[in-house]
Amino acid sequence: MGDAIRHLVIAPILLPLAVGAFMLLLDERRRLTKIALSLATVLAVLVMAIALVVHVDTPSGDRWSSLIVYPLGNWPPPFGIVLVADRLSALMVLVTAVLGCATLLFAMARWHKAGPRFYTLFLLLLTGLNGAFLTGDLFNLFVFFEILLAASYGLVLHGSGTARVKAGLHYIPINLVASSLFLIGVSLIYGVTGTLNMADLGRLVPTLPDDTRVFFEAGAAVLGVAFLVKAGMWPLSFWLPTTYAASCAPIAAMFAIMTKVGIYVILRLFLLCFGDGAGASADFGAEWLYYGGMATIAFGGIGVLASQSMQRLGGYSVLVSSGTLLAAIGTTNSAVISGALFYLVTSTFTIGAYFLLVELIERGRQAGADVLAVTMEVFGDPEEDIEEEEEEVGVAIPAAIAVLGGAFLACTALLAGMPPLSGFIAKFAMLSALINEAGDIPPSHWALVILLILSGLATLIAMTRTGMRTLWGPDEIAIPRVRAIEAMPVAALLLICVSMTVLGGPAMRYMEATAQLLYWPQIYAQDVLGAATPVVPATGGQP
Repeated sequence: MGDAIRHLVIAPILLPLAVGAFMLLLDERRRLTKIALSLATVLAVLVMAIALVVHVDTPSGDRWSSLIVYPLGNWPPPFGIVLVADRLSALMVLVTAVLGCATLLFAMARWHKAGPRFYTLFLLLLTGLNGAFLTGDLFNLFVFFEILLAASYGLVLHGSGTARVKAGLHYIPINLVASSLFLIGVSLIYGVTGTLNMADLGRLVPTLPDDTRVFFEAGAAVLGVAFLVKAGMWPLSFWLPTTYAASCAPIAAMFAIMTKVGIYVILRLFLLCFGDGAGASADFGAEWLYYGGMATIAFGGIGVLASQSMQRLGGYSVLVSSGTLLAAIGTTNSAVISGALFYLVTSTFTIGAYFLLVELIERGRQAGADVLAVTMEVFGDPEEDIEEEEEEVGVAIPAAIAVLGGAFLACTALLAGMPPLSGFIAKFAMLSALINEAGDIPPSHWALVILLILSGLATLIAMTRTGMRTLWGPDEIAIPRVRAIEAMPVAALLLICVSMTVLGGPAMRYMEATAQLLYWPQIYAQDVLGAATPVVPATGGQP
């Protein structure tokens, strides 16, 4: 493997970090320069992410993929910090890059002017996300976790306003507590095992004696709570709908990938440390993930039905997505997880497109219009009793409303899992894997099947009701002014979901291979711990 490919692992982290730091030196009035630098950086990261996915998807010898290990400072693992790009991490970096391009393009229309240092914070968020997905070390994971959280604090408050300040006062302390739990869990794990390398942890867990295994599992549980807060599992999800609803549109769309950081870490560590080869610790916490995920689906579905604003509906849709993924991990079934990975990608892009779309639809609407519409549904419109106007037939739908309505219908079908789009393919893959399990199907799996179907029905009802109320129901509707730079990101994200429908076969094969490799942690450990050769030839002796 050439050095260029190896260095490609660290480039998605270093490039946005360096450019974001450089832009701190630029005056805020030099917006065109910052726009050009930020857009070029995000596009470069997208190209790197595509190259990583192509490389790891290339068979290496008798294996299905080519894992890339990058030992920082030329220190061999597990003594040094490593970055690792495999199928899962490369996929997450690609999803982050695509969503980052779309949201940055949308923000360039006007949102970058709503507060200072927007582009620096955005690139730091990108740095933290890419680092969290590519790191192979728990302490480094904490570092990148704090980078993305610090950037998200500023982005949550971007644009100011009472609602955003209130949401920030909840969001910031909750994540500070999660960071404290992260440190406690990491300390316990390091005290027991003497290592924080993820591959090394997977190798050591089966050999732990019983008297120290309990401390390792306690540390893993504390660490899991920290990431379940970020993933939004019920009852730790009370902060999420309000925060996402209060954030400005491009930030709320970018935050669609934030919950997936918690999902990613839980999936990675669960299968590395608590898989079938973990001895007495096998499947530790699986039931908590399974039933907690189902509770989150139920809570999110109820919230979707009860939502009176489009923003909060999007926030509860994030909870439905997180609950589905957590429950899928808890099944410990690789076929279910492959469908869940497909669902992760399509739901992230759809929710991101939805948050961007909501901002366009909401332009020109009166404050409290959703609450007023609900009141009119229940009690009727008093003006209709006073005067009756002749019904107008054949009224033309303005082009902007037609385009926004079409995009809203696409979001509805994708989030609800309606055929034949990618949301349906993902749910069908999970449902068929649950139903076609060998042996008797446990009642809990039937409960998950019912929940997945009901959550889709709840989303369909809520989205249809909201669309009728905002786009097709009113006699008079303010036609929003939509610029091409704002419509393009929404269209691009939805077109990607449509392309995943057309190319569902190759995409699902990638997800299946990813899930199967996750269930073979010994291959991951062998590749990471055996990659002690320096990336760059050392000038002196080995450390």
